[in-house]
Amino acid sequence: MTTEVNRYPTVLTIAGSDSGGGAGIQADLKTIAALGAYGTSAITALTAQNTLGVKAIHAVPAEFLEQQLDAVFEDITVDAVKIGMINTIEVAKVVATVLKRYQPAFVVFDPVMVSTSGAKLIQEETVEVLWTELFPIVDLITPNIDEAEILTGRKIRSVEEMKEACEQMLDRGCKSVLLKGGHLIGPVLYDVLAQEQQEVITLQSDYIESKNVHGTGCTLSASIASYRALGYDLQNAVKHARIYIAGAIEAGKNITTGKGSGPLNHSYSPVKMQIRS
Repeated sequence: MTTEVNRYPTVLTIAGSDSGGGAGIQADLKTIAALGAYGTSAITALTAQNTLGVKAIHAVPAEFLEQQLDAVFEDITVDAVKIGMINTIEVAKVVATVLKRYQPAFVVFDPVMVSTSGAKLIQEETVEVLWTELFPIVDLITPNIDEAEILTGRKIRSVEEMKEACEQMLDRGCKSVLLKGGHLIGPVLYDVLAQEQQEVITLQSDYIESKNVHGTGCTLSASIASYRALGYDLQNAVKHARIYIAGAIEAGKNITTGKGSGPLNHSYSPVKMQIRS
């Protein structure tokens, strides 16, 4: 007789720690919990950070990162992986090696390169390693416009140029790209979702006036991973994640946390922890 095993849908976040709590590992775990999944983590770097900006970055040794990842994968069934801050070549290679070893069902990579405050979070030489080691093996990358410009070497000033940049990234080996257009300020915000051998989709939402947008990219990618862990297909995971983000921004727009760009309200509508067998 087969015994049915109940467990939580589980997301592993591989990212940097934000001591201010608004982005990185902290934002990811809040998001995963709010959407009814179980969060595990592996920290790639420590940051001395608050709502005003990043004061210092301390990289976690690559061998210790690998130990964190092995510890999770060897014991816990991981349904989806979110990757955030990868700031050194050694860390990029370790993450790629571990993903190839365990082959999780879904991986989303938010290629964090510049913080909300404008601080550069990645070494120049690491970008090429992302192209060769990580982008070909993840299921979705979620760059914003600034990051897409770094990755493609082109200026992006319109939705049409966003689509062209997505096609360029697909041509270079990405499986799927969600290019976030939040930096093109206007009454309507546009994101572009491009997948291999599928029609490019333009998604739109109303602009919400708020200074509290620290960690928006981290939260979006973590919510996509959470919805995939809960069983949604990619397009619906992206659509539901965008709805969650809009709600979190709206709920947190009039709250003061620190003196700078504050966090979203990740827990504005929490979901009970789900159970799957």
